[in-house]
Amino acid sequence: MLTLFGILIIISAVILGFIVLIQNPKGGGLSGTLGGIGNQFMGVKQTTDVMEKATWIFAAIIGILCMVSPAFIPKEGADGGNDLINKTTTNQQSAPANTGSNTTTLPGTQSGNGN
Repeated sequence: MLTLFGILIIISAVILGFIVLIQNPKGGGLSGTLGGIGNQFMGVKQTTDVMEKATWIFAAIIGILCMVSPAFIPKEGADGGNDLINKTTTNQQSAPANTGSNTTTLPGTQSGNGN
């Protein structure tokens, strides 16, 4: 489920970035170049209104998705993930001890007949 939220957030962010790049605060910008047919159909003033509303809508979508997505993070247990810490310390404590002879062999040396 988190993957779905991540994909939706990325798609919304890309669309929001595209909408912001098209806009110009003075009414020009790329909307005149890319939206030539839209300007003839809806008019210049309405195009900027639509772009502004789309900016707010996609910003709200990203905000809502970011706030809702943590609710779908899977829980490891009631103790909040302390099981992993307990397993790690248990494994370290139960490591087998060297019960052989008291001699230690350094890396790169040979033990045995002393040659």
